[in-house]
Amino acid sequence: MEPILEITNLRKEYEGFTLKDITLTLQKGYIMGFIGPNGAGKSTTIKLVLNLINRDGGRIKVFGMDNIKYETQIKNRIGFVLDENFFYDEITVKEMKNIIASFYKRWDDKAFDKYMRKFELPYSKKIKELSKGMKMKFSLAAALSHNAELLILDEPTSGLDPVVRREFIDILSDVIQDENKAIFFSTHITSDLDKIADYVTFINNGEIVFSNAKDEILENYGLVKGSNELINDNNKGVFIGLREYGYGFEALVKDKRQARKVFGDKILIEKPTLEDIMVYYTRGN
Repeated sequence: MEPILEITNLRKEYEGFTLKDITLTLQKGYIMGFIGPNGAGKSTTIKLVLNLINRDGGRIKVFGMDNIKYETQIKNRIGFVLDENFFYDEITVKEMKNIIASFYKRWDDKAFDKYMRKFELPYSKKIKELSKGMKMKFSLAAALSHNAELLILDEPTSGLDPVVRREFIDILSDVIQDENKAIFFSTHITSDLDKIADYVTFINNGEIVFSNAKDEILENYGLVKGSNELINDNNKGVFIGLREYGYGFEALVKDKRQARKVFGDKILIEKPTLEDIMVYYTRGN
C-alpha cells in the first residue's frame, strides 16, 4: 500500500540549524506523533510538507504525488491546524468560515455546522473574541469540513487547559475510525500521544532519532533504577542518559533486556513514558 505521506532525505539549511535528511512514512488509518523539544525541526518539517518554504534537498510525496508539482490537488485533500491561527480578528466566525470554504472544492457546510454544534462555537462572535481553545476548535472544524484525508497538526494543544486538550484528543480518536484517513500530530506534549498515537517519530537537533510503532518503543526502552555503586566506566555505555542522586541513579536504556544482562537483578526496570525518552535523549546526563 502506498503511504499517505512519504518524506525521503528531506533537507533544509538555515544559519545555525540544519534539517538533516529526514525520512519517514505514514500509512492510512494511523496516527503518527512527531515529537521533539522546541527548535528540533518539527515546524520546519511541516512547513516543507505544506510547501510554505523551499527545501534544499530530498523528496516529499503526499497521496503518492510530489507536494510541489501537485500542490493544489494535495492541499484540497489536507486539513491542517497550526500552533498559530492566521485568522482575521475583526470579522465573525461565519465570515471567516466563508473565506476558508472558498478554497476547497469539497467543502461541506453540513459537516461544518455539525462540528460548530459539537464544539459549541458561536457563528456571530468575532475571531478576536474567541479564547485560544475556541480558536483551535474552529481550526479543527474547518480542517474536518472538506473531507480531508490527511490531518496535519502542529502543536495544536499547546497552551490549552487539560479539559480542552482531552476533548481535542477524543475528537481525533473519532476521526481516525475512518481507516482512509491519517493524522500527523506534531507536539512536545507527549502525554497527548500516549493516549492515541500508533507511531512515534522523534526528532532532535534536526535529525530523526527513531520512527517506530509506539508500543514497540515503550516495550523495548527501559527506565533503570539502582544504587550508584553499580555504575562504572565499563557499563555506562548501556545508558542513553543518566541521572545520579545521593541515594542512587536513574537512567534510560534503549534495550531493557540488555540492561538486565549487564546488571542482573540488582536494578529495577520500569516502563518509560514518551516524555522520559525525549528528556533523556535531549538532556543526556
